[in-house]
Amino acid sequence: MYHRYHLQTNPAPEIAPFPNRTQVKVSKHGLAMHLLKELVHYRRNPQVVLSRPCVYGVFSGPVGGFAPRSNSCVACLRCTIEHPEMVQVNLNPQHQKLGDSYFTPEHIDTTCYEARTGRIPVKGAGYRGPFGGEGWDGMWTDMSEIVRPTRDGIHGREFISTAVDVGPKPPFLTFDEQGIATGDSVRTFPIPIPVLFDVPPASVMSLKFLEILTAAAQEAETLLVLPVKVLNKFRLHGQQIVPLARHDDVTALREHSFTPRMIELDGWNEALFKEIRTRFPESTICLRHDFVSGEELLKHYHSGVRVFHLVANYHGRGRNGRLMLDLIREAHKTFVEASCRDEVTLLGSGGIIAAEHLPKAIICGLDAVALDTPLLAALQAQFVGECADRERSQFKLPKRLAVNWGVQRVKNLLASWRDQLLEVLGAMGLREVRRLRGEMGRAMFQKELEREAFSGIEGYGH
Repeated sequence: MYHRYHLQTNPAPEIAPFPNRTQVKVSKHGLAMHLLKELVHYRRNPQVVLSRPCVYGVFSGPVGGFAPRSNSCVACLRCTIEHPEMVQVNLNPQHQKLGDSYFTPEHIDTTCYEARTGRIPVKGAGYRGPFGGEGWDGMWTDMSEIVRPTRDGIHGREFISTAVDVGPKPPFLTFDEQGIATGDSVRTFPIPIPVLFDVPPASVMSLKFLEILTAAAQEAETLLVLPVKVLNKFRLHGQQIVPLARHDDVTALREHSFTPRMIELDGWNEALFKEIRTRFPESTICLRHDFVSGEELLKHYHSGVRVFHLVANYHGRGRNGRLMLDLIREAHKTFVEASCRDEVTLLGSGGIIAAEHLPKAIICGLDAVALDTPLLAALQAQFVGECADRERSQFKLPKRLAVNWGVQRVKNLLASWRDQLLEVLGAMGLREVRRLRGEMGRAMFQKELEREAFSGIEGYGH
């Protein structure tokens, strides 16, 4: 029976200490002198002298400003502007240590807010960051409300579909004289949100963490990719799980008691491909591979692969150092020029760490994305050093990790990202996310615009 897709959000506060972005420092001597002056000036009026000027309650503790509550500070800077001689608002060194050079403390802040509340992060001061940059920051989405009708799906007045189809699709359908379909049929299955869960790093591969991801994937009706050996070790099963098979996992695959909807191959292996297709004829086979050249992608296509999971490192770069944004566009263009784009499904992971990256990746050509480090950030995992390499990166999860809490945090994150995707689709006048795939007319790229505007000016490009 049809049901409208919905993710139930509930508050899920942090279970581990989370440092505030700022620290408030008050000169006790300066504050005491200020209070004495006010006692004289306002003739000992306690209502005025003991007033708390901060609307966020930073100076509303038992002893007021002598012990400011830095965790309540939102960096409005009113206090330090009015009283610079005794109040200073500085960046918190502990907060600056969150994440790494790519998954910055600001991204950690946003992700934790989304996981905590399930809401869209809105700042009253507006966007305060750069309007361009490298990678995803060099791409802008075109959401002109003047020339296109807008949709209002986020408020429930008009439904916008975020479902995508995963699996092989024939280029066309054929029918016999009785009108019965012949030849290859459509063998896709839908997921209601274009987001999957990618393989977790080895440093956090514990039973409790896997229980969180498995339950969250089941409740969100999406997929979780896990190595075959991990499934056998922890005895995990279910239609939400996608086994990741390597060349030496043939025997382990035969031990599975359930038929998964999809199985991933970790790198191309023709013998393993044939073995899986024979052993699991009803399962969709997906090739997990680094971003490779168009010729190699077409080679795998002609070998029978119709679902590709293209992987970059955690910083969104391929093995040649190129940005994922450019690599996705090239892969999509390869299948378009070969006139077979609608037959394949493209999944991608690596470097997608913000809600805005989801629609951008789909515009560049992906059908869906697989999340990795955002799930860890939502569960308050600590980044140990620079976490770019998938094999060597180290993360530490909180010691008091609870399954119910973790599932709710992941659901809140997905709900927030889906609402932000709906906002983009609504502003573009689209009724479903499938129409966004490869829609390059809805994107603008900083480098291309700068080239068009300044290429004739002497000194441009130096």
